[in-house]
Amino acid sequence: MTLVETPYRHIILNEKQVPIIAGTTMMVEELVIEYLAYGWSPEELCDSHPYLTMGQVLSALAYYWDNKVQMDQEIQEGLEYVDHLRQEQGPTPLEERLRAQKAT
Repeated sequence: MTLVETPYRHIILNEKQVPIIAGTTMMVEELVIEYLAYGWSPEELCDSHPYLTMGQVLSALAYYWDNKVQMDQEIQEGLEYVDHLRQEQGPTPLEERLRAQKAT
C-alpha cells in the first residue's frame, strides 16, 4: 500500500488518493460526515472516537475546510449512491413485517 504525506500532520492519502487519519483506518470523510450530521464539536468528536487525538480531529477538520467543495461533492455522491442501492434493493424483510403490522 502506497501512502502519501500531506501538508496536514495527521492526514495521509492512500493509494486511491483518499484522505485517511494517520495511524488509523478512518477516512477523513467519515469524521466529517459525523461533524456535519450531528453538529459535533471537535471535543465531542474526540469523545466519540477515543482512539483519535485532538490533533488528528483538528487536522481532519482543517483538511475538510481547505477542500470543502470537493469533499462536499464526494459526500453527496456517496449519499446518492447509497440511496440508489436502497431503492434497487427494495424493502427489507423487517420493513415488510412492520408495514404488514401497521396495515392490520
